Amino acid sequence: MNTFANWKTLNWSEYGAELVGTAFNLLVGFSIITFNFGKGLPMEHLIPAVSPRLLINGLIFAGSGALFSISPLGKLSGSHLNPCLSLAFWMQGKMHKQDLIGYIFGQFMGAIIGTSLALALWGNYLISVNYCITLPGINYPLWYVFLAEVFMTFMLVLSIFIFLSHHQLLRWTPLMVWLLVATMVWLGAPISGTSLNTARSMGPAFVAWSWQNQWLYCIASPLGALTAVGVFQLIAMGEREVLTGKLFHVPNYRCIFKNVKVPHLQKHQ
Repeated sequence: MNTFANWKTLNWSEYGAELVGTAFNLLVGFSIITFNFGKGLPMEHLIPAVSPRLLINGLIFAGSGALFSISPLGKLSGSHLNPCLSLAFWMQGKMHKQDLIGYIFGQFMGAIIGTSLALALWGNYLISVNYCITLPGINYPLWYVFLAEVFMTFMLVLSIFIFLSHHQLLRWTPLMVWLLVATMVWLGAPISGTSLNTARSMGPAFVAWSWQNQWLYCIASPLGALTAVGVFQLIAMGEREVLTGKLFHVPNYRCIFKNVKVPHLQKHQ
């Protein structure tokens, strides 16, 4: 009976929102990658240069995540859509352990579902871009790719923490994330595929059942996130803290995070 009661008190709505958001983000992102680079599709003739198409990828892929963060489901869960970001919030003391597990499970399931939907939509066109699997660039050594993923994830998480620790910047976090991730995709995709997100990498790897070099994204991205937590705590020196665990915090949505310093609705038990 106690076990059943514990299951009932878990925050299933938030976990479900993370699943839907991750699936939506990857469906949109993988669709634009396929549209821009799929064999037999017109974009390679309309825009022969690779760089502008990578920028388009970044703006739409990252834009879908930012758009979800200001949606009702994103306002509910906080729109992490990324186990590395959830891990960082947990290390910062903003998440309960059971919610961390629920978020990560939802994100990985969402990544598999999003990839599967993209495959159903695009078929052989998605296969022609290798299922949108993140892979090291051909001309780059693995150590360089590894450090690139660590650095980019570090910059993403640190920037989010900085914005979420200032009342004046709080509401602009989704816009910042959109522009930052779009830039990282534009510049970093030829190096590492710009994962920043272990679920984003594992989703297509699982659907394609292709695991070559995927260990890199299971280690480098979380390492970058954890490094960002340490650096933020060092530069904050106890004088500033992350105010919320949500990328777009509004007071009329419930908030399941710990040590929240901005107005929010409490969860009804």
